[in-house]
Amino acid sequence: MNWIITENNKKINALDIPTASIEEIKSDIEKMKMRVIGFFGKKEFDNVRLYVILADDKIGKLYITSAVFTPDMKSYESFTQTYPAFHIFEREFYEEFGIEPLNHPWLKPVRKNQDKYPFFEMKGEDIHQVAVGPIHAGVIEPGHFRFMCQGEKVYDLEIMLGYQNRGVEKLFINSKKYNNRLAESICGDTVIGYNMAYSQVMESLSDTQISNKAQIVRRIALEMERIAIHIGDMGAIAGDMAYLMGASIFGITRTLVINTMLEISGSRFGRGLINVGGVNFDIDENMADKIIEMLDGVAKTVDRTTKVMLKKPTCISRMERTGVVSTESAKALGAVGMAARSSGVDIDSRFDFNDKWYTSLDVVKPFKATGDVHSRFTLRYKEIKQSMQIVKKLLAKLKEFKDEPIKVLSNTNLAANSLVVSIVEGWRGEIVHTAITGASGELLRYKIKDPSFNNWYMLAMAVRNNGISDFPLCNKSFNLSYCGNDL
Repeated sequence: MNWIITENNKKINALDIPTASIEEIKSDIEKMKMRVIGFFGKKEFDNVRLYVILADDKIGKLYITSAVFTPDMKSYESFTQTYPAFHIFEREFYEEFGIEPLNHPWLKPVRKNQDKYPFFEMKGEDIHQVAVGPIHAGVIEPGHFRFMCQGEKVYDLEIMLGYQNRGVEKLFINSKKYNNRLAESICGDTVIGYNMAYSQVMESLSDTQISNKAQIVRRIALEMERIAIHIGDMGAIAGDMAYLMGASIFGITRTLVINTMLEISGSRFGRGLINVGGVNFDIDENMADKIIEMLDGVAKTVDRTTKVMLKKPTCISRMERTGVVSTESAKALGAVGMAARSSGVDIDSRFDFNDKWYTSLDVVKPFKATGDVHSRFTLRYKEIKQSMQIVKKLLAKLKEFKDEPIKVLSNTNLAANSLVVSIVEGWRGEIVHTAITGASGELLRYKIKDPSFNNWYMLAMAVRNNGISDFPLCNKSFNLSYCGNDL
């Protein structure tokens, strides 16, 4: 067999990963019909080893294989022609190692932007271009958006990122000890999600078994992060429709959630909460009661504001049938997380990869959506309610382990010649961290995939055939990450 089968957060011997030809891998992918979550290279002397990781969401398994490119192998036939979801992975691999995916339909830079970026262009007397960014009004991060329009109608949007490539993956490799502070700084609005993925990788590699209590506290924080950001995004969507009442109320309400996180960890965004070996702060019964009281109050406000907003014709008219991405397009592009679910793709790594703390809760998944701004807004509301239910159930379960430690002493030595994949369902979607060690347990490769890496092209698809004035609304309905892409 050309693939080794593993699971989320499970350490495997990297030397056991099969080596196959790129043609064999492509043939296998056609038969397996699984989802790509990893496609990256690692230098091996003069060669480059390509790792391919597929996910079977139905049974919660991961399939890993590899191919070796010798110095004389400068190209291969692109996977993207048959499997569009590979398009961004192949572009990144080419950008890093110069191995060309032949006949790739969109072989452009991912992060290393050129002086003369080859933008797609349309010609015609009525066609005009609109350029937005990379510097934006406000505090958002840099990204360039190039619209091809006929009058107000958008025919195509091309998004150019890479303005703040920070070399995060190399910083992890160069770290002499565990670096949770770097992990929680990768993407500032997903502190818990990123720190959790990093910690799980290191704990798997070091055979560190954390307590049940610490595992539950982490997931409570992850769901609180989801609740807070979703509420804030609902306010931002309201603001982009000029519904200022909703923007104000949701903005204030979000603050109640993050201020509770401040009481738990000393940081509104959960910085310093998670460490390799567990968590640094406990949630006792008094704090649990405070969280429940806060959630009950927030739920009432969110319920009331959402119901009022969804009855307003002016709001409905702006959201319905605006920025539509079909289920077929979402699947083809490899969309993940909230953006995928809002287009009717049933994917959620919390439940798909057999996390016992989630699968034991009997939580109802949100509705299947139809892919427009209205769906992305409503799905956020449904997920807020779902996460509140999860937090309350986890708080009840936490009492069973009240005498356990919140943190254990972690082993500082990593297993030699090992590979671990950690998948965490952040509020945007799946965060994937993959680490590979060498013969002495040293980190040889640390690969990170943010959900926005999959989903930026979803935004480009969403604005087609919409008015250009709807772009801010479409953009905010996804709220993708610049820094999560520009690693």
